Amino acid sequence: MGILPSIKMALKSIKGNKLRSALTMLGMVIGVSSVIILVSIAQGSAQNVTSQINNLGTNLLTINTFGTDLALTEDKISELSKLNGVKAVSPVVSGRVNVKKDRTTSQVSLTGTNAAYSTVRDAKVSSGRFITDLDLEYRQKIAVIGADTASTFFGTDNPVGQYLQIEGTSFKVVGVLVSKGSSMGQSGDNVIIVPLSTGQRLVKSTTINQVYLQGKSQEQMDFVMNEVEMKMASLYPSKSDSYSVTNQQDLMDTMSSVTDTMTMMLGGIASISLLVGGIGIMNIMLVSVSERTKEIGIRKAIGAKRRDVLLQFLIEAVVLSGVGGIIGILTGVGLGKIVSTLAGLTVSFSTSVIVLSFLFSLIVGVIFGVFPANKASKLNPIQALRYE
Repeated sequence: MGILPSIKMALKSIKGNKLRSALTMLGMVIGVSSVIILVSIAQGSAQNVTSQINNLGTNLLTINTFGTDLALTEDKISELSKLNGVKAVSPVVSGRVNVKKDRTTSQVSLTGTNAAYSTVRDAKVSSGRFITDLDLEYRQKIAVIGADTASTFFGTDNPVGQYLQIEGTSFKVVGVLVSKGSSMGQSGDNVIIVPLSTGQRLVKSTTINQVYLQGKSQEQMDFVMNEVEMKMASLYPSKSDSYSVTNQQDLMDTMSSVTDTMTMMLGGIASISLLVGGIGIMNIMLVSVSERTKEIGIRKAIGAKRRDVLLQFLIEAVVLSGVGGIIGILTGVGLGKIVSTLAGLTVSFSTSVIVLSFLFSLIVGVIFGVFPANKASKLNPIQALRYE
């Protein structure tokens, strides 16, 4: 008997036992859909984290010093900016300040920095302008505000050209930042950016303990990192524990490693249900062999070979797992989109994951279908015909 007649016979047998076939496929449906949903959520989370890290800026190095005696002075920052491979340098002072507009009062994160901050931290403005070097030089009382800050104090009005009271001093709003959303657990939109000199007055500190450096290219970042570490070692000899130099790429690599591990773990857990589904297929096929013993005896008595019987039962197992896999894919994608909408999670569907989960379901069908099929093919036709 050819493969096509065997497939038709297998489908006819499955159709003749609809409820049993549906319950058998249920294990595959649950297994495949679980793999797709869990892995897609894990991959979506990884993309979300990568996006948040990229929002911090590109080719970014962060220098932090601890303590007032290790403050980064203007001369030291200037030396850092002259290093090979460094494109821009942005010193930062930060704190929380009280902001007021009419009857609205709130505490907002304040950042005092220079004009290069816009490039280094990818801080684009949606309206108005960013701070300039002249604003720093003349200690201008101007501010660039985040999207949430603009909404809080100005509602739907255009904030550019209007004034805010920051720690009791009037500041003119000259720009509004493009919304960035949350990044690494902190809102990037509820902020106020002022010139460095002005920010130092507002936070009542001239100490600079944080500087951002932007490399000229991604390929040079390891070289720039070494240059910066060597310069910091010469600026602060024997004080390596009192400062840190962080490479954004290192953070991305670490997060990527964590998310990859999480994806594999979730995929492995979901795959267990596929194995359970395979065991279910084997049990049902064994029952089917017992129920159809006489049928097998008749087929073998009129000339069916062992290979024909083996192929028939193996195809039944593969069809059960294959149809279950297809339904599982549709269920997994559908539930994934529902979860994404209702829970607000980022879900990223991968074609490779969908294909692999389906192929895995077919392999499980073959593996767990071999034993029942082999048992059926070995039945003695005379004993099978006498079976009650």
